[in-house]
Amino acid sequence: MNKAANNLFFENVAIIDIAEEGKGVGKAGDFVLFVEKAVPGDIADVQVYRRKKNFGEAKITQLKKPSDFRTEAFCEHFGTCGGCKWQHMTYDVQLKFKQKTVEGALGHLAKIDVSGMLPIAPSPADRYYRNKLEFTFSNKRWLNDGENRTEDAPDMDALGFHIPGRFDKILDVKHCYLQADPSNDLRNRIRDYAKQQGISFYNLKQHEGALRNLIIRTSSTGELMVIVVFAYTTQEEINGLMSFIDQSFPEITSLLYIVNQKKNDTIFDQEVIAWRGPEYIYEEMIDGNGKTVRFRIGPKSFYQTNSVQALKLYQITRDFAGFKGDELVYDLYTGAGTIANFVAGQVKAVVGVEYVPSAIEDAKINSQINNIINTKFYAGDMKDVLNAEFVATHGKPDVIITDPPRAGMHPDVVARLMEIEAEKIVYVSCNPATQARDLVVLKEKYDVVKIQPVDMFPHTQHVENVVLLVIRG
Repeated sequence: MNKAANNLFFENVAIIDIAEEGKGVGKAGDFVLFVEKAVPGDIADVQVYRRKKNFGEAKITQLKKPSDFRTEAFCEHFGTCGGCKWQHMTYDVQLKFKQKTVEGALGHLAKIDVSGMLPIAPSPADRYYRNKLEFTFSNKRWLNDGENRTEDAPDMDALGFHIPGRFDKILDVKHCYLQADPSNDLRNRIRDYAKQQGISFYNLKQHEGALRNLIIRTSSTGELMVIVVFAYTTQEEINGLMSFIDQSFPEITSLLYIVNQKKNDTIFDQEVIAWRGPEYIYEEMIDGNGKTVRFRIGPKSFYQTNSVQALKLYQITRDFAGFKGDELVYDLYTGAGTIANFVAGQVKAVVGVEYVPSAIEDAKINSQINNIINTKFYAGDMKDVLNAEFVATHGKPDVIITDPPRAGMHPDVVARLMEIEAEKIVYVSCNPATQARDLVVLKEKYDVVKIQPVDMFPHTQHVENVVLLVIRG
């Protein structure tokens, strides 16, 4: 160990694990090192650039021995962009560590036997798998290594993603491997047109500028939605850009724009204006009866961003529930009613609850367009809606499906599930740590019978997990 430039320097550090944020984990005695772009199995000399009491964040100065798990990152933006942080590991190894994440959360945190856990379901595609991306316009482009960093650096406009930890800096993305064509062409040509026409890009600190966000949504049906979010602009600028997009990309199904002059980027409370086509596109899935279920997706709708794996996730959820046909199902955190409508054809009735009112409206529409008449949906805070009166009104559920956000379920909701005592609970989670926290309580009355991780987001640390709980006695 040496002191170098007032930072710690360590030689021949063995990388033994990988952390959630994509950094390799090594140790120097009791001092833990989180090393950028390191892979388990690497041996490297590392320089600490940020030191805390018991750990440090470091960069590789020399890779002494590369790991067998290491592979060449395919994206030029790897390491700068905030996404796809595991690109430098082979996909098989990514799956191994995601499986390990679930095993660690449920086994160590919840003290659940994970020996019978099913192997993770891989994503059939590890590139171009997302059906939605949101890009940000900024006049404060992130300057890459070697670029002029003075205030008068030329061409500071960018259209891309936020730099991790820097809300005001945007990486100008050339090619993104997350969304299929024409996503890259759309983004690049819109950026070029705006620059040529002198349309101002948004200033995230001063809250000024014409162009703010670009949202692109695709579907497995081949439909395409493009939403341009403007801020402080003129109708002439809007007309010019929207006409350019309209004429350049005739394949767009739904071309929309929004004028958002709020301090934040959320569009849920903003008016959507249709330039061409309807304000929605359609997604499709085949349910357990072989019937095609269509989902209408608007600019504000929530839908799983990996369409192929969403179907796999819902199939696992349905299969874990083991429906016989006469069940009353509660679908908690139902979103746009995708799971509810997906399973409705195989049960007696489904009752969905969701916090966001607009999502509930989407859920009702999705039932209508599929002629599904055995669903009911309610909007409200789960801990307030799911009370004894609600259960008395709608009946005690045979199966509860719960798919909460990353924070997991509110303790009051977990307590309510313990009171309801449904025969089965299928718990779908995008955060095994909070799932494990909730299972600590639920396992007092329920046995964990099946565990199935699902990879929705290749090259990231994120993993979905489905758990089947069956009440004891």
